Amino acid sequence: MASESVPIAQAQQSTLDALARRERRSLFGLLFPGLFWLILFFAMPLVVILLYSFLTPGPTGNVIWRFTLDNYITLFTKDLYVNAYVRSLWIGLVTTVICLLIAYPLALFIVQRTPRWRGLLIFLVLIPFWTNFLVRTYAWMIILANNGVINSLLQAVGLPRQTMLNTTGAVLVGLIYGELPFMVLPIYASIDRFDFTLLEAASDLGASRWRAFLRVMLPLTMPGVAAGSVLVFIPTVGQFVVSDLLGGAKVDMLGNLLQRLFTRSNPPNWPLGSAMALIFMLVLTVAIIFYFRTTTEEDR
Repeated sequence: MASESVPIAQAQQSTLDALARRERRSLFGLLFPGLFWLILFFAMPLVVILLYSFLTPGPTGNVIWRFTLDNYITLFTKDLYVNAYVRSLWIGLVTTVICLLIAYPLALFIVQRTPRWRGLLIFLVLIPFWTNFLVRTYAWMIILANNGVINSLLQAVGLPRQTMLNTTGAVLVGLIYGELPFMVLPIYASIDRFDFTLLEAASDLGASRWRAFLRVMLPLTMPGVAAGSVLVFIPTVGQFVVSDLLGGAKVDMLGNLLQRLFTRSNPPNWPLGSAMALIFMLVLTVAIIFYFRTTTEEDR
C-alpha cells in the first residue's frame, strides 16, 4: 500500500505544479500588456530624465556625457528658477483654496436639490468640458483684453480701463475657471453619501450650525475635499498654457520654464530641464502622499 501511495502523491504533486505553472503563465499574459506599457512609456522615460539631469549641456544644445551636479545647484541658487518654483506653488495653493471655497457650497447646494434639479446642475458644471480648454482660454483673453468685454462695459458706464490681461490675477481667473469642475465633482460625490441626520443629532446635543459643520460634516466629507484638492493642485502647478496666454511673459510658472528649456532656448538645455522636471515631480509627490494619507481605500 505504501509503495502504491507514493506514485499517487507524486502524480498529484505534478498536477498541482502544472496548474501553478499554468496560472503563472496566465497571470503573466494578463499583466504583460500593462507592464510593457508602463515600462516603455513611464519607467524608461523617467530613467532617461534622471540620467540627463546629471549630464552637462553642450554649446549647441547637445548633451556632453560628463556627470555633474551643476544643474541642481543652478535650480536652488538662481533667482529665476527659485522664483518660478515659489510662484507656481503659491498660484497652485491659491487656486486650490479658492476652488474649494467656491466648490463646497456649490456641491452642497446641488446635493440639497431634488433629483431633477441635481441632474441639470451637474450638467451645467460639466458643460465647459464640451469645449476645448485652449479655446476657453482664448475666450478669457477676449474678455480681459484692454479692448475686451469687461473694459468695454467699464467705459460704457464712464469708468477708466483696467489692465487685467498679462497679470497674475488673469492667470488665477483662468486657472480657477478651468479647474473648478475638478473640485466640485469629488466634493459632490462625498457630500451625496453624507448622512444629514448627523447634523440634526449634533444640533440636538447643543452644537451650533458652524460647529456641527466643522466637527461632523467636514471631517466626514474630507475624502472628497482631499481628492478635489489633488486634482486641482497638481495640474495647476504644472500649467503653462494659461500662464502663457493670460500672463504673457510676466507670469512665468514651472511649465513655461520647462517648455523654454526643452524647445525655445537657444541652445536648448535638456539637462537643466530634466533636473527641474525631477524636482517638480518630487514636489507633486507630496500632494499625492497627502491624498493617500487623508483617504481610505473605500473612499478612493
